[in-house]
Amino acid sequence: MSETRPSFPARAVITGGMPYGNKNLHFGHIGGVFVPADFFARFLRDRIGKKNVLFVSGTDCYGSPIMEGYRKKVENEGYEGTIYDYVGKNHAAQKAALDAYGISLDIFEGSGLEPARSYHHSLTDDLLRRLHEKGYLVKRSTRQFFDSEAGTFLNGRQVIGRCPVRGCKSEKAYADECDLGHQFDPEELIAPVSQLTGTTPELRPVDNWYFDLPTFRPELEALMDEWDADPQVRAIVTKTVRESLVDPVIYVQTKFREAFDAVEETLPAHTLTEAEGNQQSFSVTFADWEARDRAREVLDAGGVRFRTGKCLLPFRITGNIEWGVPAPELEGTRDLTVWCWPESLWAPISFTQAALGEDEKAGGERYSSYDWRDWWCADDARVYQFIGQDNIYFYCVAQPAMWEALDWGLFQDTPVANYHILFMNKKASSSGAIKPPMASELLDFYTPEQLRAHWLSLGLDQKAVSFNPKAFDTSVSHVDKKTGEEILVKDDPRIVDPALKESAFLTNIFNRLARSCFYGANNVCGAHLPAAAPHAEAVEACRKATLDFEAAAHKFDAHGALLIAEEFCRAENKRWDDASKAAKGDDAAYAQALADAFAALRTVTLLMHPAVPFGCEKICEHMGFDPDVFFSWEHAFEGPAELAALAGQTPAEHAIVPLPPRFDFFEKHPSQAKGK
Repeated sequence: MSETRPSFPARAVITGGMPYGNKNLHFGHIGGVFVPADFFARFLRDRIGKKNVLFVSGTDCYGSPIMEGYRKKVENEGYEGTIYDYVGKNHAAQKAALDAYGISLDIFEGSGLEPARSYHHSLTDDLLRRLHEKGYLVKRSTRQFFDSEAGTFLNGRQVIGRCPVRGCKSEKAYADECDLGHQFDPEELIAPVSQLTGTTPELRPVDNWYFDLPTFRPELEALMDEWDADPQVRAIVTKTVRESLVDPVIYVQTKFREAFDAVEETLPAHTLTEAEGNQQSFSVTFADWEARDRAREVLDAGGVRFRTGKCLLPFRITGNIEWGVPAPELEGTRDLTVWCWPESLWAPISFTQAALGEDEKAGGERYSSYDWRDWWCADDARVYQFIGQDNIYFYCVAQPAMWEALDWGLFQDTPVANYHILFMNKKASSSGAIKPPMASELLDFYTPEQLRAHWLSLGLDQKAVSFNPKAFDTSVSHVDKKTGEEILVKDDPRIVDPALKESAFLTNIFNRLARSCFYGANNVCGAHLPAAAPHAEAVEACRKATLDFEAAAHKFDAHGALLIAEEFCRAENKRWDDASKAAKGDDAAYAQALADAFAALRTVTLLMHPAVPFGCEKICEHMGFDPDVFFSWEHAFEGPAELAALAGQTPAEHAIVPLPPRFDFFEKHPSQAKGK
């Protein structure tokens, strides 16, 4: 147990990744990002007060993925609605899924849907004008894919090829980024194919605005040094960012050495590093990305095949697709829209503005401040952005540089990057070969709290972990010796469901402690709290568990935090078992054991509240306490007697709500009944 408790901000914004508006949510969206973010948001509301926490997210309405999804739905399914209808329907389905899992967002709107749309469009206009005014927007003529057979420019998702970044094996790379988040110029894409006609598209020049990201390499290097020393920032973040904070490199296979030597003298200034050991390529390093790009043209013309390494490149801001946030007219450029990735970086600010603005219009008093700058710029505030590891480049490279360039006083956010959550030990994607189950489908077999507890316990902060729900496991368990029939894992009653490991604690241990307290108090205390004070060692155990849990939650270690709560609850169950058995026939000793058990129940309910809020709030209700008081960490070290005193009652005066027979605070899903 640490001597010094961690510090928390006066106000906090928590963001969850924005799902694209062309689909519903699969389990990875919920389990990999939203549940961990919700755990921390609920913890912070308890820890620093509900008025001081904003949990924001929304549907990413714009961009080529949505356009392509809409196009396919119209062409393949005869969909007759508008693109607004299409996005709105998907947004509603996403919100329903989040609500079903108890994701307690203060706002979940759409970047292209009112009321958030107006805030988002206005902020986008202000932000781009500011970057231009500061000299960090550069107009570049670049080449965009054009399908000559279809007679149209192609948006980013209408072109698929192989990623050109060295070491990346992605076969699903789009016009300028692959599905693993690597950035590159369109002309680098290997073997591009138009998704409209199946032909090879050509490249034609277009003008667009780019953010001068390479200028901010020194600031990003300094930020990585800060984040290295910050226990709240995971090592995967700085490791991934530093992979791009390097000089531009081109890798050439040794079999092209003769062709390279023939053109080397015409290349910009460079340093050549020979292949070593088993390496099959030598490397050529340049001073900046512009020199590297000139070298690419020379090598292309000389017939030299090569691959590029990661480095900072100008970050594209605009495009010419119709479905996007309108970009302001700058230096005569018009009819451009903002690429969906940049505008998704400042969308959490738009959503913050929308949440505050709409509540203020309604005359509410929900938040401690209605000025968005008090949440995003103030010294006593923090923003915690929960993201997947494949989004680190955008949120931890492009966004910090942009915040620095704006000079609006925006502080650098705290990124909380999780590893991938796999499905049956493989990476699943709604657009890939292995389809993940949708979040709503899982609720046909599991309760939301069973899944919340399981996902939080996977430890995605440490490594990629597989989600293996037995109900969806169609692998073969064994062959029936009598019938010769293959028995699938999902149908084999002998196999334990990995997804129910943590729920056994909820439905057994936690339930048992709660029921013991309520049934016992009904029997010997007249349905009131026990009058006896808990033993000092029981109080100290509560205090230690609370402090240890707080330290783990501060580091976003949900797995460790839940383990602390579970071990504490198991130990207190044993304390209750031993003491209640020893007190058999002695009501005073039994009431003393109940006092210890109630103190433990109060603590474990407080600690588990961010993870499994529904059952914990039922316990609070049956204990007869105001949830705003019970779950507030202002009273974290106060037991039931002290909470009753706050209401002006002695323990003997404080009534609890009696339980009906065999009552469960944490229920199993109906499909898990014996015999099914």
